[in-house]
This record gives sequence, C-alpha cells and structure tokens, in this order.
Amino acid sequence: MRWYTAVPAAVAATGATVTAYASLYERTRWTLRRFDVPVLAPGSDPLTILQISDLHMTAGQKSKQEWVAELAALEPDLVINTGDNLAGFDAVPGTLAALDPLMDRPGAFVLASNDYYAPRPKNPLKYFWPDHKRVHGDELPWRDLRDGMLARGWLDLTNGKGELTVGGRRIALAGVDDSHLKRDRYEEVAGPADPAADLRLGLAHSPEPRVLDRFAADGYDLLLCGHTHGGQLRVPFYGALVTNCGIDRDRVRWLHRWAPPTDEHPAGTWLHISAGLGTSPYAPVRFACPPEATLLTLTARNV
Repeated sequence: MRWYTAVPAAVAATGATVTAYASLYERTRWTLRRFDVPVLAPGSDPLTILQISDLHMTAGQKSKQEWVAELAALEPDLVINTGDNLAGFDAVPGTLAALDPLMDRPGAFVLASNDYYAPRPKNPLKYFWPDHKRVHGDELPWRDLRDGMLARGWLDLTNGKGELTVGGRRIALAGVDDSHLKRDRYEEVAGPADPAADLRLGLAHSPEPRVLDRFAADGYDLLLCGHTHGGQLRVPFYGALVTNCGIDRDRVRWLHRWAPPTDEHPAGTWLHISAGLGTSPYAPVRFACPPEATLLTLTARNV
C-alpha cells in the first residue's frame, strides 16, 4: 500500500477505534471520585457529601440506575444533586428509583435545563460558539421529579435557601436555578451566609463566574456545580476543548479554590465541579473523562 493511501486508512481506523471506545466503553465506566476539602472549623470531625450531577437518565439505563443506587452503601452524611437528571419523558420513575436509597440520607437539589426540557439533536460545533441560539426541546415532567425528591425530605434550593442539621452540625444552604439559561435569581437568596452555621453550601448547576462570585462574596464555604461534563471529550495533555459555560478550561471539573481565605471568611471559598454521570442521547460519547459521582470528605482547616 502506498503512503498516500495508507495514511488516510490509518487515520480512519484510529478514529473508528476511538469512537468505539468513547461510545461503547468509557461512556458507561461509572467512577467514584474522592476529594478532601479542608473547609470546616479547626478541630471539627469530618463530614461527607456525595454529589450526584448530570444523570441525563433514560428509562433503559439500568446499569447506571443500579450503580447510583449502590452509592448508598457509602453512607454519606449529606447528598447533593446538582441537576440535569432527565433525558427522556419516561425517565422519572427510573431516576427516582436510582435515587431512592440515597434519599434515606439528608439531601438537597437544584434543577437545570435537562430537567425542564428534552434534549434535541444539535450540531456539536455549536459548543464552540458561546453565543449560539439555544432551541429548547419539549417540556419534561420535571414537577414529578421535584415532587418525588421533596416527598422524601430533600430540600429544593432552586432559587431558594434552606437549613439542615447533619450529625449535630448546622448547615446553611442556598442555590440558584440554571444560570446557563439565565434562570438564576440570586437576589432571592442574596445576603451574608449565616456566620453561626458550621458549614455554608452554595449550589448552582452551571458554574457561571458571575454567580460563583456572588456566593463567595456572601461567605459560602463550598460551591457545588455540574453542567460541564468535565469537557466530555478531553484531549490527553491538553484537557477540555470547551466548557459550555463561563468557567475557564483549567477548572472545568473537580476541586479548586475559588476565593482565598480572608479575616472575615477564614475558610475562603472552595469550588467543586462534577464531571457528571451522563451525556445527551444525541452525543453518547466520553473520552478521557469517565462518568462519575464524587464523595467529598470535608475536614478541619488548618489554624
């Protein structure tokens, strides 16, 4: 075979192999990620938070539903769901069944675009155009999902505030609706976070810096987000090609410092962005970015 026919053939074979790996294997390589976050007052005992995000569940995704349900064996102190749970009109029963064992634990959630609207086919190149026109799909049965979580005692923090006592410790929480769709109404939760609380948590599906900055300015210790899928397709030694929001590529997933400690707020503000557990059914691939949930162990910060 001549070089000018061998090279295209090799490129095509490589592309086919990568596509098969990304769509048939990595997309369902369910992964538990763990991080320690030194955010509690000195001398505090650890506190564990399980974050679930971006399930994009369909009714037939039984292996995902079973894996999520098995996370209850971790016995987290608190469960946080940062939205984009649904990818089909019949997905609510399977989603609630997957979350059911976790809803025995204290929990809270915010909703997001793929709770409200069904996914649609999309040109993937649009992700490189930040100002592209967004066309919503048909409305999903998001109220059934919300009501199912509320019925089990989880807090709805979609443009709202709440408080939980977990293991004898008081946690102040606030959240916003999907800021990627500009549904966030931070003014409804604005104001200094309770300084007497043992922990102050902020929830936002999409990590838009304008929202994160307001949480940090109000004294929240830890911000939990999703939305980015960690880039979903990552290039080795380069990282995410796009973030699909205002966050920078270097912080498109995992744990980062968002705001430094100050005298008034000695914990500063930490940010964790989950790479999530799903994909759109119209883009069922992941590469160098497996689907994941995260167990965060909050520890005492240094004096």
